[in-house]
Amino acid sequence: MSSSHKNAGWGELLSGRNGLRAIALSGGVAVHAINVYIVTTIMPSVVQDIGGLDYYAWNTTLFVAASILGSALAASLIDFLGLRTAYLLAILIFVLGSMVAAISPNMGFLLGARTVQGVGGGMLLGLSYASVRLVFAERLWPRAMALISSMWGIATLSGPAVGGVFAESGQWRLAFWSTVPVALLIALLVASQLTSRQENRDNELNRPPLLKIALLTASVFVLAFGSLGYSWLWVALSIVVVLTILYGIARDDMQGHNPLFPQGTYSLRHPLGCLYAGIGLMSIGVTSEIFIPYYLQHIHGVRPLAAGYMTALMSAGWTTGSILMASRSPRFANRLFNIGPVISGLSLAALGALLPWFGLTTYYEMTWVLYIPLFGVGFGVGMIWPHLLTRVFRSARAGQENLASASITTLQLYAMSIGAAMAGMVTNAAGFNRGDLIGAQHSAAALLWVFAVVPFVFLFINRPVKQVV
Repeated sequence: MSSSHKNAGWGELLSGRNGLRAIALSGGVAVHAINVYIVTTIMPSVVQDIGGLDYYAWNTTLFVAASILGSALAASLIDFLGLRTAYLLAILIFVLGSMVAAISPNMGFLLGARTVQGVGGGMLLGLSYASVRLVFAERLWPRAMALISSMWGIATLSGPAVGGVFAESGQWRLAFWSTVPVALLIALLVASQLTSRQENRDNELNRPPLLKIALLTASVFVLAFGSLGYSWLWVALSIVVVLTILYGIARDDMQGHNPLFPQGTYSLRHPLGCLYAGIGLMSIGVTSEIFIPYYLQHIHGVRPLAAGYMTALMSAGWTTGSILMASRSPRFANRLFNIGPVISGLSLAALGALLPWFGLTTYYEMTWVLYIPLFGVGFGVGMIWPHLLTRVFRSARAGQENLASASITTLQLYAMSIGAAMAGMVTNAAGFNRGDLIGAQHSAAALLWVFAVVPFVFLFINRPVKQVV
């Protein structure tokens, strides 16, 4: 590492034109991330106003699934359009989705708008990370990546506040409008700052396997339809179709035709396959958060603003666990691979017992007890997350390191969208769509206890992960 690389500080990144570029790139991630927490917070108010309780989970499922497609398109868009034009196109798509969401008269329109939002948000996410090496000098790359990643922490603090304020005032539509001026400001910065050298195409960028990504996204939509639960035959058919799609992708990947995932992904005996399984399983457990604001409001009478921040405790736990455990030794990390899933799984099980219990609020006024398992769900994931990611880099075959690291985002987004679809399937089967207190209680218990099993699956298959040092 050169001395200039070592001496690059925050002052150089955040001053002058570099500062404006940093705001533009990190702002794209911030808009995407804040929107996630805004919508999670306002959804109980949305379904109360325009209906569509059966499709509650679809708002997250479709948004995240579309984000997979959007993020995968980022590299090709830079190649074909140049960075500035690609970024402006992503902002335009996101803004259009936000505006349609704000004026949606029913759930059908809203779901369409959320899909458009997801494409634009995914493009912003992918472009922000991909453009760091095109916009900044190499010595600034670590700081720039850290700044962009920190936007999720800012979203955890600001998203529930924005969503909660508008939900409590009965103006949930304004929550969607609130992201529009921010996105337009970012567009202004992009148009004025990402020029000349940064506008050049990078012909060395690999084109992603778009057909496989489209099929991966389609599999989420299929499972989302299955979550409607019209009949068990319908559910079984959707699962068969999803498994068929995944089998086709895996078979083509293993034959080496422009693979979506690197070699070793499809074997739990291979460290890389086990690491990817850990990333997917631990991500799925946390997607239960999309229903938490609804249960807090309808079972315990928690106000939307407070419910949003209570839900954000999962993300806060994730961040805290990552910070505290990131620098631990490989030997200690091997212990964490056993401890983390247990903490996350037990926390979900505890929520499954406490959250449906109406008496927790009416008789004992102890809603604060829920803070502990909510934080614990994320903390269990966070304490192993940095070690999962770094071992991915070490486990990839020579020449596939970049593919292995790039696949992490695709896998995590896919796991989140599948988790949201599964959550919708479980809750609807347990009576969530009845819309009454009993339905909320039964579906809360079913969702959290079923999802509590998921981290324990990783606990029992994680032995190959410990072989990577």
